[in-house]
Amino acid sequence: MNGRAGPPGALRVPTGYRIGPWVVEQLLGAGAFGSVYAALRAVPEPGLPGRAALKVLATGTRTPRQLRHLVELAERETEVLRRVRTPRLIRLYEVLTVDDPGRPELDGATVLVLEEAQGSLDTLLVDGVPRTGPALLAEVCEGLDQLHRAGWVHGDLKPGNVLLMADGTARLGDFNMAAELEGTHAYSPAFATPDYTPPDLLWSEVGERGTKIRPTADIWAFGVLAHVVLTGALPLPGGTPAARRDAALRYARGEEELRLSPELPEHWRDIVRDCLARRHEDRAAHTAASLLSRVAAAVAAPSPAPPVPPAARVFVPRRRRSALIAAGTAALAAGLGAVWGSGLFHLGDSGGTLGYERCWRGAVCFFSEEDGRGEMCSWVDGSADWIDGPAPCPWTARSAPRSVFNNGFDLTEGATKVDVVYYGQPPQQEPLGCVKVRTRSNLSGTAPPRSHTWVPNC
Repeated sequence: MNGRAGPPGALRVPTGYRIGPWVVEQLLGAGAFGSVYAALRAVPEPGLPGRAALKVLATGTRTPRQLRHLVELAERETEVLRRVRTPRLIRLYEVLTVDDPGRPELDGATVLVLEEAQGSLDTLLVDGVPRTGPALLAEVCEGLDQLHRAGWVHGDLKPGNVLLMADGTARLGDFNMAAELEGTHAYSPAFATPDYTPPDLLWSEVGERGTKIRPTADIWAFGVLAHVVLTGALPLPGGTPAARRDAALRYARGEEELRLSPELPEHWRDIVRDCLARRHEDRAAHTAASLLSRVAAAVAAPSPAPPVPPAARVFVPRRRRSALIAAGTAALAAGLGAVWGSGLFHLGDSGGTLGYERCWRGAVCFFSEEDGRGEMCSWVDGSADWIDGPAPCPWTARSAPRSVFNNGFDLTEGATKVDVVYYGQPPQQEPLGCVKVRTRSNLSGTAPPRSHTWVPNC
C-alpha cells in the first residue's frame, strides 16, 4: 500500500459504508489487490480502539485463479499478524467478511481491521532524505529481528510497507508476501518489488508453492532501504527497473563492483555493504539481530555533513500525494524532529556494554538492579502498560525497578518533552516519581510502576 489513489480498477468502498462496527471514511491507499481506508467505530466501546485502518481485499468479480490468489494473500497476512504480536509490527484487531450481495464487487471481501497509521516511509521520502531516517531504520531493523525470531520472512520490505504512527514510531506492515520458515526456507508468492529483491531471487525458479526465500531476502531489502533513506537513491544504477535488474545481474556475476553513494554516511557504509553482499551465503552471516546492534551504534554516531543539492544525485521516483497525506506527513516530520531525535525502542542488553551505559541515546531505561545492573527495559516513547501494552517489560510484573536512567534529548537538541513521569498500577495510575533528563539514580520505591509518559518538566 502506497498512500495514494492506486491503479485503475482498485477496489472502491463508498464513504459512510458500514463493515461490521466500522464506518468507512477516506481512502488512505490502494494497490492491485485491495484498498486501505480510515474507519471510525460506530459505537465506542471501552478498551477498544475508536479508529482503525480497514484493509479490504476484494474477492468479487474475479476469475477463479485470481480468487484463489487473493484468498492466499489474505490468509498470509492474517496468519502472521495473529501469531506474531510484537511492538514493531502493525497490530491486527479483527478479521471481517463483507456480506452484501447487492454489491458484488464487495460481497465476500476479506477485511483486516488494523492499527491506524499516519502515513508511510514512502510518503516521507517524497520530500527527500528525512532527518529522522537513522532512527526509523533502527526501528525497521528491530521489526525484522522480531519477525525473524518468530520464524517468518517478510518478503516485501520497502518504504511503502514501513508505516509511521502518530507517536513518531515505525511499524512493519503489509504481510501479503510473508512466509513461515520450514527449516532454512520459506515459500512466497512468485512476485515482489524488483528493486528490493536480491539478485539470486530475481531469476529464481518458481515452483507450485511459489519462490523459495530465506531471511537473507529481508537483509538485502534492508540494505536497499537504508541506502534509499540515507541518500535518496537506489544503490544499483539505472533509470528504469529493467536497467537496474540488469545491473543487479552484472553485480551478482562479479562483473561490476558495488558503488555506494558518496552521500552514504561513513558509519553506515559497512552495514549497507554487508546487507548487499552478492551471495546469499555472505548475507547469511549478518542476521537482523546482529545488524541491530550495529545500526544502534550508527544511529548514535555524529550527524553527517549536510547533503548535496538534489540536482547532484539520482532520486527514487517521486510519488504524488493527496492533501491529507501531505498534511499528515508534514505534522509527522515535525513531531519526529522535535521529540524523537535518533532514539529507538529496545529490550535487553546492548552490545556487551554494562550498567547505565546500556541505555540507548534518546531513551528512558529502567533496571531490575541498582546502578543500572540486571535486566533492562527502555523506551523512546511513552507506554501506557508495561505488561500488556505494545512494548512490554515482563520482569516488572515480578519486581519493581531498582534504578533508572533518563538518557533522553534535552531542550538544546530540539526536544519539547524531556522528563519522564512513571505511574503505579491501573486503574488509578497515581504518579510514583519523575526522573529529569540526563539523570541516573537508584530507586527506593516498593510499588511497581506500570506505565510512564514524557513531560516538559518534572
